[in-house]
Amino acid sequence: MASKYPNSGTLGRNEKRREGTQDPEYSGQCEVDGVAYWVNAWVKTGKEGSKFFSLAFRPKDASARPKSDSPVADLSDDIPF
Repeated sequence: MASKYPNSGTLGRNEKRREGTQDPEYSGQCEVDGVAYWVNAWVKTGKEGSKFFSLAFRPKDASARPKSDSPVADLSDDIPF
């Protein structure tokens, strides 16, 4: 992504999508806080019939994955029972 437009990205129709699969309908890229991500999107229909995008983000650089703040990630072997 060009740093000219920080915290932005692009999304376009996925030309490599295979019918009958879960391939994303749209794909693209973005940059958030200086970290580049791949973006996938699917068009979904809500309970009331309204359409929306379901999005998935994946860091382009695997070492850029954010660390989990989940307490489960910090479990130790010192279990008191």
